[in-house]
Amino acid sequence: MDTPEVLSASVRTLHTLPEDEPDLAAMRAWIGTLLRDLPEDIRLDVLLVCTELASNAYEHAEGPRAVRVQRHTDFVRVEVDDHTPAELPNLGTSRLGDTRGRGLILISQLSRCWGTMEFAGGKTIWAEVNA
Repeated sequence: MDTPEVLSASVRTLHTLPEDEPDLAAMRAWIGTLLRDLPEDIRLDVLLVCTELASNAYEHAEGPRAVRVQRHTDFVRVEVDDHTPAELPNLGTSRLGDTRGRGLILISQLSRCWGTMEFAGGKTIWAEVNA
């Protein structure tokens, strides 16, 4: 993966996630480089939101999966695509047990807003973090 330049306002970029094993460290390094000029606390919030969204895509959905990051003047939008349209997320619940289901709660606390969009054959889960 090439090292990208700093992501400027109103630019959107895409990172395809590996099919079998999540490489969240590589994704985080890519995003950290894109946003390296943001204050550390904002960058860390975006990284945590991205990690949670991508982890959910691996645990609860089928591939292929992709992450998009779009920087705006006052916020960063993160989108994660998967190819399981029927399983939309529910805040605070998990089919994997009572000790799970906290990722979306964390995302809702760190983000100014979040949501889902369905597309033919899949869905996008997105979140926006104030910058």
